[in-house]
Amino acid sequence: MRLMPINLVWAGAILSSLACTAHAADSGPSYPEMLWGDVKHVVADPSRWEKPEWQNFGLAALAIAGTAAIVDRPLRDEMRRQPGASTFMRDVERFGAGYSLGVLGGFYLAGAAGNNDRALAVAQDGLAASLIASGIVTPVLKYATGRSRPRETPDIAHFRPFSGAASFPSGHTTQAFAVASVISAYYDETWVKCSSYTVAGLVGVARSYHDAHFASDVLAGALIGTLVGQSVVAYNQPRRSGKVVLLPEVTPGLAGVRLAGNF
Repeated sequence: MRLMPINLVWAGAILSSLACTAHAADSGPSYPEMLWGDVKHVVADPSRWEKPEWQNFGLAALAIAGTAAIVDRPLRDEMRRQPGASTFMRDVERFGAGYSLGVLGGFYLAGAAGNNDRALAVAQDGLAASLIASGIVTPVLKYATGRSRPRETPDIAHFRPFSGAASFPSGHTTQAFAVASVISAYYDETWVKCSSYTVAGLVGVARSYHDAHFASDVLAGALIGTLVGQSVVAYNQPRRSGKVVLLPEVTPGLAGVRLAGNF
């Protein structure tokens, strides 16, 4: 089974740094413990769904099926008519792989150097969402569906489960939207949200441009990345806000500790 295009060296370096930072910063759960909690939460999430969530899931499935039936073939044919040597498309595609982890590394460095909790949270949750969405959910679906890539077959619906074919869903797109959704969750500025999702969308376009994925693969990847990213942020924010830390407090005539935290 071909796994997702995550640069494991980058991911390992960021994970190690985050783990050390979390351990040194407070006595709360370490980053690996937080990550494991995220994995269990996301994997078990469907068991907590109620009628609205299942309705949304059904609508998403219909959207993917409709895209496969209506858009996959004409978009593939149109992309095949393109030159196929665009430097821009080649570069933007990397935001679904190593570049996205570079972005998270930038947030981590900014947070660590500037004592910026929000930037650190983006790095932590972005990496967690990436590992879950691109390292667990998408590979499992790829292996289970076994859809051939556009460059591998003239058929738009060539599925051979457990064959190793890995078109559905798009891993690069999953990765890009997982990071974009986490960044957008922490920043209210419109330009940040628009920029994040625009770059993620261009990653999906680039994958179609390079004849690597159908439109429905890209849509599925976008939905998975977004949902996992939002779920990780929603789960972790209360865990952070409830954290209590004892800080030394020295003032004229008084020495002791101060109870600090966000409630």
